[in-house]
Amino acid sequence: MQLKRLCPSAPAAVLGLLGFLGLAGGAVSVAFAQDAEALFNDKCGACHLNPDPRDNAHAPSKDDMAKFTPNVVYAALTDGLMRLQGAELTDPQRRDLAAYLTGKQVTDIALVQTSNLCTRNPPLAAPDAARSWNGWGPDLSNTRFAATGRLGATDLPKLRLKWAYGLPGESQTRGQPAVVGGRLYVGNRAGALYSVDAQSGCTYWTFLPRAGIRSATSVAPVTLPDGTNGYAVYFVDMLANAYAVNAQDGTLLWQTQVETHPSVRGTGAVTVHAGRVYVPVTGVNEENTASNPDYSCCTFRGSVSSLDAATGELVWKFYTVDEPQPRGLSANGKPLFGPAGVGIWSAPTVDAARGLLYVSTGNAYADPAPPTADAILAISLDQGQLVWSRQLTTPADAWIGGCNPDSTNANCPDEVGPDFDFSASPVLTRGRSGRELLVIPQKSGMVYALDPANAGTPVWEYRAGSGSPVGGVWGAAAAAGTAFVAVGGYRAAETGGVHGIDVDTGDRLWFTPPQPLLCAAGQGCGATQSAAVTAVPGAVFSGSQDGGMRAYAADSGQVLWTFDANRDFETLNGVKANGASFDGPGPVVADGMLYMLSGNSGFVGRPGNVLLAFEIAP
Repeated sequence: MQLKRLCPSAPAAVLGLLGFLGLAGGAVSVAFAQDAEALFNDKCGACHLNPDPRDNAHAPSKDDMAKFTPNVVYAALTDGLMRLQGAELTDPQRRDLAAYLTGKQVTDIALVQTSNLCTRNPPLAAPDAARSWNGWGPDLSNTRFAATGRLGATDLPKLRLKWAYGLPGESQTRGQPAVVGGRLYVGNRAGALYSVDAQSGCTYWTFLPRAGIRSATSVAPVTLPDGTNGYAVYFVDMLANAYAVNAQDGTLLWQTQVETHPSVRGTGAVTVHAGRVYVPVTGVNEENTASNPDYSCCTFRGSVSSLDAATGELVWKFYTVDEPQPRGLSANGKPLFGPAGVGIWSAPTVDAARGLLYVSTGNAYADPAPPTADAILAISLDQGQLVWSRQLTTPADAWIGGCNPDSTNANCPDEVGPDFDFSASPVLTRGRSGRELLVIPQKSGMVYALDPANAGTPVWEYRAGSGSPVGGVWGAAAAAGTAFVAVGGYRAAETGGVHGIDVDTGDRLWFTPPQPLLCAAGQGCGATQSAAVTAVPGAVFSGSQDGGMRAYAADSGQVLWTFDANRDFETLNGVKANGASFDGPGPVVADGMLYMLSGNSGFVGRPGNVLLAFEIAP
């Protein structure tokens, strides 16, 4: 039992170790390695020495972890997805384990940028929706369509790399930038927010939040403390602290922690609308910690909080499940609780006309699995009340790590679900007929369209891939009556490729299969296209695990442009950086430029830490 306590056989075992890329230190001594080996065998060996693919499908082996950097392992145990397990270790022990597994010492990371600073900080230009990408969306409907980004299919042959920016301490680039008023705001999982000139790439300022950032940022007007009008950058860190930071100079305006449960995780971007900031949270740590049969499972509840954009004060909070209640004792004599789980992984979608906020949810962590799990929820914008809920094909998805039909873990649900979260935001779009629909892909490999005018009644469903519990499917796009969905699913029978789907009918318009791999065969190289897609007039961009970013013709799926990110880049800010797998966020298009983050560490990808900016060559 002690072994399970520190290394749960679940996504934490890999995703928690994906945390942050650091600069390698010196070699590890033989004497030290012997002591650290004993620590690893005692605390982690049960999960990582010989992972069982049935219940440890997400867990990397010891050999796999040898490819990580020391700061990846250390950060995971300190404030990453394995922080609950790491809390039982001393800081020297966490450092020892990281050094033993990787062969190099943990090193400190210089997060504040000091190279290539902007020489002037002129007043921030007023945000112009026609020249911006703001939030996850880039609009409140989360269509991921840059209709006025001044870049289209005809410009693709002229795209050229203008500059590269290194994110220190990063290895899994998830903090999708916002481009507003000529400035770019990008978060770093190592624990920083950077303000960068969108054209030149110089750095205006660095802000250090309480924890790392893996979500997109949003910019909106705000009244500053001195009574003048200004703009704020809004975001949530990985420990569920929401922030408003002065977009001009990086000073903190307010900070509010929206959830205090020790398993909380801020992954989805905030959505800002009409003076409110909507903050989603999930609790993936608990579904992994529960693989320890001595843990009292489970008490985390997913939620979305509405904050006053000017002050950070809570207006309302909506929980996706009822408050957990005692449900007896486990076979180990530990109290059990439920319902639990049903986190929100992605940015909420605003339907201003109907006064609704749409969120998509993940699996339950404990019996009973509620009807809000793996569902689309419509919540009133003003009061935070549930208006309707639509659960689709996975009604009994209660899942925690380490469970299969033969498991003896007392925390396992009576019926173990498939772990088919909705990790993408609902896309509010219109078909060619003018009918408005909500379109969303699921980890199951399915894509759904719901009728927002009729309480989310299903309109059509479409099979895009075989589905997989490993990894997410992070976002679809829609434009001119076509929905664009890439095929995610690590370790799936069918993975990779892009679909064009008729929004009105759900009929296939085209499918382009995965392209020849750009990476060398081996660890982290594959065809999966889990990253969010981005549409521009006449084309759609989709990044792959193989390190390729490709643009496809919107009307036929023909591959029009490919960029191979599998290399080192010379950066403007002097931070050593490389590109690799694409996952999580999609490209951002604004004011005639294309921006993309490259790098996704762990066994589902290869690490990188670079922000790339492309321009249209004259």
